Amino acid sequence: MANGDRGDMEFVDHVVSINRVTKVVKGGKNLSFSALVVVGDQQGRAGFGLGKAKEVPSAIRKGIEKAKRKLIRIPLKGSTVPHQVIGRFGAGRVLIKPAPEGTGVIAGGAVRAVMESAGIRDVVTKSMGSANPQNVVRAAFAGLEEMRSPEEVARTRGIPVEDL
Repeated sequence: MANGDRGDMEFVDHVVSINRVTKVVKGGKNLSFSALVVVGDQQGRAGFGLGKAKEVPSAIRKGIEKAKRKLIRIPLKGSTVPHQVIGRFGAGRVLIKPAPEGTGVIAGGAVRAVMESAGIRDVVTKSMGSANPQNVVRAAFAGLEEMRSPEEVARTRGIPVEDL
C-alpha cells in the first residue's frame, strides 16, 4: 500500500451489470463492454459509476473510479434508513422503507447492491416500473439523496430533535 493511498481499501464494490455493446462501422463491428458498478464504505457513503472499455476488467475498473468520484452521504438511523422515500429516475421508481432490526435487506439485485454497499442492513425496497439496472440504480440513489436525518429536519423546523 502506497503512502499516497486515500484509504481506498475501505470501499466495497459490487458489479451490478455488464453489457456487451456493439457499434456497427464501415469495416464491420466494434465490440466493447460497459459495466455498472456500485461502491460504498458500508457506513453511509455510496456511489455508482458506468465504465466502458474494450475488455471487461478495464470497464469494471473505470466504473469503480467513476463511482468513487460521485460518492454521496446517506443518513442512517441505526442499521436502517430514517424514513420512507420513493426515488425516481426515468421510468424507474424505487420505494425504500425502514425496517426493524434483524429484517435484513429485502431488495432486488440492483437495489440490493446499493443498500449493501451503503451499509444499510435492515430495509425493505420495491423496484417499480423499469427493470433496466441502470435506471433502477439511479432511482435508488435519487431516493437516498432525498433522505434527511432527524437532526436536519429539526434544524429546518427550528425545534429540538427530542420534539420530533
